[in-house]
Amino acid sequence: MAYKRPKLLEPGFPVFSTKIPYGDIPVILPKFDTPITPRENFIRAAKRDKPMWMPNLYSDMQELQPFELARHRPGKFAAGPDFRRASKEDYKFIDPYGSSWTWVAEAQGAMLTPGTKILEDITEWEKVVKWPNLDEWTYAEVAKDFLDTEYDDTKALNVNIYQGVTEMLVAFLGGYGEGMLAMAEEPEAVSDFFESFIDNMIAYYDFLKKLYPFDMVTYHDDWGTQRATFFSPKMFEDLVYKPTKRLVDHVKADGVLFLIHTCGNIEKFMPYACEIGFDFLQIQRNAVDLPKLKEQYGDKIGFMTTLDGHTAGSPYTVEQVVEMARNNVDLYAKGGGYYPWIFETGEETLWALASELYCYSREYYDKEQGR
Repeated sequence: MAYKRPKLLEPGFPVFSTKIPYGDIPVILPKFDTPITPRENFIRAAKRDKPMWMPNLYSDMQELQPFELARHRPGKFAAGPDFRRASKEDYKFIDPYGSSWTWVAEAQGAMLTPGTKILEDITEWEKVVKWPNLDEWTYAEVAKDFLDTEYDDTKALNVNIYQGVTEMLVAFLGGYGEGMLAMAEEPEAVSDFFESFIDNMIAYYDFLKKLYPFDMVTYHDDWGTQRATFFSPKMFEDLVYKPTKRLVDHVKADGVLFLIHTCGNIEKFMPYACEIGFDFLQIQRNAVDLPKLKEQYGDKIGFMTTLDGHTAGSPYTVEQVVEMARNNVDLYAKGGGYYPWIFETGEETLWALASELYCYSREYYDKEQGR
């Protein structure tokens, strides 16, 4: 093995402290002496341009949720889920558009609060929908605090811009059934709603870009269940494609990377995802054959998902997580365009997993790139 795997808290080996995703538990991880910064390497991985190792969220990135930074401060701020605490109880919040959401602690995710419905008829959306007035959002002090106390310019900064066109339609109409019926029965009204929403989203992106030096945005738009897509390719072409691409083109014109999170088995939409120009697709590993998608589309789009073979909360040995790390590199490292989300919390196993991902992937890319 070309690269040393340090033992847990090995004397003299540099470390850094971070917190697990969706919580406030601190963890200590090895800090490797990298030949380039994690930020530069992440951008190489995204562009499939000779990355030197496989990035991971713990050591290579900072995740920014603008609403969570502001939710506990006085003033007029939009609300969102509070990812900075490990909530053991459900709680509700109102999003910037007036919809009520419930954070479900057991699922570690937010869902539309049952009974929430802002809009009864999509053809009446212009009379009902009021997009947020960004001039009222006093985020400058919040952003300054983050940049002064938390920002690490050696890591890639990813900002979450939240819901996409179909999720917003569903939120206003009160559910997926109502949203899909509107797309089928009133396509012209839905199209107008989508275009107006993207106008607002572009304004929101521009607002954030003045405050934070981010490298990537994450946008959420679920397109399916684990069995199939919510709507047909024709409906995607007619309604979803154009406004989504308009937002992606606007963001990428700034040199900012674009990640879309979408749940479900959306394999039939993969050609559109590539044409739209997403840099990464964050997708459910248990809903798709990801090795097949990586092989088929990996030269056009990157992927981000949970670690193959890993179930959050399950007990693993060091030997098991090391094998998982190597397997993920072997499956997805080819050419770049992949990084995993690690939900391992054991002190020894997380240390071993992070070490093996870095060292084994460096050995992989050294060989692939002839170093």
